[in-house]
Amino acid sequence: MKPFLETMPPVIGQKLGVAKNPDEEVLIQVAADMGEGGRFDQHWLVVTPQRVLFVDGQHENGTRQIPMDQVAGARVEALIGGGMLEVKPKEGRPAYLHYSSSLAAKFTAVAEGINRLTRGEDVALPSEVEHSRCPKCSRLLPEKDGLCPACVKKWDTLKRIAGYLKPYVPRTAVLVLLTAAGALIELLPPLAVRSIIDDVLTPPHAHRDWLLWLVFGLLGLRVVGWLCQVGRGWTAVWLASQVVASIRRQLYQRLQYMPLRFYDKRRTGSLMSRLTNDTSRVEGFLIDGLPFIISNILMILGILSFLLYMSWRLTLYVLVPVPAIVLGGWMIWERMRGLWARWSAKWARFSSHLNESISGIRMVKAFAQEEREAQRFDRRNDELRQVSVLADRNIFVFFTSMNFLMSFGVFFVWYFGGRQILHQELKLGDLMAFVSYIWMLYGPLKWFGELTNWMTRAFAGAERVFEIIDSSIEPAGDPQALPLARMEGAVAFREVHFGYDRAKPVLKGVDLEVQPGEMIGLVGKSGVGKSTLINLVCRFYDADRGAVEIDGTDIRKLRLEDLRRQIGLVHQQSFLFDDTIIENIRYGKPGASFEEVVRAARAANAHEFIITKPDGYDTMVGEQGNKLSGGEKQRIAIARAILHDPRILILDEATSSLDTATEKKIQEAIARLIRGRTTFAIAHRLSTLRSANRLVVIDEGKVAEIGTHQELMEREGIFYDLVKTQQETTAVVAVGGGKNENG
Repeated sequence: MKPFLETMPPVIGQKLGVAKNPDEEVLIQVAADMGEGGRFDQHWLVVTPQRVLFVDGQHENGTRQIPMDQVAGARVEALIGGGMLEVKPKEGRPAYLHYSSSLAAKFTAVAEGINRLTRGEDVALPSEVEHSRCPKCSRLLPEKDGLCPACVKKWDTLKRIAGYLKPYVPRTAVLVLLTAAGALIELLPPLAVRSIIDDVLTPPHAHRDWLLWLVFGLLGLRVVGWLCQVGRGWTAVWLASQVVASIRRQLYQRLQYMPLRFYDKRRTGSLMSRLTNDTSRVEGFLIDGLPFIISNILMILGILSFLLYMSWRLTLYVLVPVPAIVLGGWMIWERMRGLWARWSAKWARFSSHLNESISGIRMVKAFAQEEREAQRFDRRNDELRQVSVLADRNIFVFFTSMNFLMSFGVFFVWYFGGRQILHQELKLGDLMAFVSYIWMLYGPLKWFGELTNWMTRAFAGAERVFEIIDSSIEPAGDPQALPLARMEGAVAFREVHFGYDRAKPVLKGVDLEVQPGEMIGLVGKSGVGKSTLINLVCRFYDADRGAVEIDGTDIRKLRLEDLRRQIGLVHQQSFLFDDTIIENIRYGKPGASFEEVVRAARAANAHEFIITKPDGYDTMVGEQGNKLSGGEKQRIAIARAILHDPRILILDEATSSLDTATEKKIQEAIARLIRGRTTFAIAHRLSTLRSANRLVVIDEGKVAEIGTHQELMEREGIFYDLVKTQQETTAVVAVGGGKNENG
């Protein structure tokens, strides 16, 4: 189902059929979940090219329509616990639609779609909308767009986890055999104890010679059982580590190929939590939970067989508390499943905050916000604590209740079994063996609650991991894609529309052709779409409408790997890996010789400062290059792009972190570098773009002006105003600085 064409109930459909013409195309059809009084109620909004209709399902004549040519605009307003959509006509009173907070994202997009229709544009609604509630059961999700724990089939999750054991069938078979052998051995000691009591210690049929052999037999059973446990644990740990390593590897590889839209909606800490905590829970289940299931199922079946064989009457008394134990286990399962899903979401937020606060520690200290960050940490920590306490309390109450219920079965057996002994219907050894088997039976049933704990944690973690693994990735391995051995560098934008959120477009019909080897300077105010154009060339995102072409071919038809290998990118904030300088420069061309690296460093004016370092090119740059200055990091990034030898070069504020003297040298290096390459350059200081073949001025998501620096200045348009504003700002700063110096 499309998110903005929801299925309408028949009663509402009948009212709508009366209000509009049958041949009208429905563009938007969505339900709101609140009435004006703040009560939950269903109201519908339907938008066609001709009109906007409000349909009330509770009242007979509850339909209002506004002709589209009379709509002045639409907006949303946040209210307490929800929001309100207002559609304002050119004349008359506005129409309102109320909704809960969970639908805020949907109606924000609806309002923008209506506004576009009033301007004669395409409605262009997003294909996906953030969900705070499950589309199936309407339960609140642990995190936005996450999985609903109640709607995921646990059996399917278990089968999927077990599927990772297929490459290790021999080891899995060994684990099952050792577990079965251990379970069988655990059943034998009560029988030996029965023989000791009835055949050795109880007169007049005492066989004293058997005592030593029976005791040695018990010892031998314990030794063999211990060996089985050791072998089982050894095998389970090996299998679990292999399976979890495979899951982590698959998850990490999946994350590498996720589109940037995926990362736009998620926090780093949350993703790291899935790679660490969630996979660790799966590992814990495979080490402890899975062998426990196999062992105790076999134990329960074996014990019941022995009990029925010895006395079916007493067995019935034993089973009296069992239904309550099993029912309690399933009830706690249902409750714990939701609690551990909440715990996972709280832990992800906690990890995300921790990662953010540590990564931004310089900013925290710069603004003296240590106390504020400590308070934010306390809130996250307290949320996590509250969920953990609630979960542990439920487990504690469950176990104490189960211990209480289990005692009833033992009381029954002692009483009725004792009466049978007094009437010589049962031997003492049989009763003692019976009591031993009772505790052996109740043990697995009692720990069934712990099993639900393991399984709930593991499945909640596995579901969060599989959610990522099942997400759509970039088409990196598309067999239908066209190879691109060597591009010429011709780039064309054909009526390109794009928005990171389709309800809020950034580019609105960009048309631009760039010739091979041409240097293009992208100019405009912040937020007009300069970097967005670059993102589309690199295919970090795909255009919502229109096309970006390389050498006359839509880049969506080209092999993604071939495309990106021929594009070099230098950002304003250059990212360096925690490795040596030489490996950071080599990143774009693994295996490059030392001589090639040095040539690239010289061209980027980096060689001079590198050789002054104690370890030269083998100097570790630190996490994100924090052992280097901003200018040094920028020059290494430029050297990396030079070594990469791209056909299309992108400079996004590439000289912003450099002093004037160094910038001049870098500009000379870039002038040599861009020969024969198509280059896109974004620069804050407009004067640095004088060498560009053409300047492209972006304004309000469209190409507003194109020309050389001189042509645009003579035209006295948008670019002229930008230059003058920048010159005036620079002059004011210079005067202010002079006054400070004189003062």
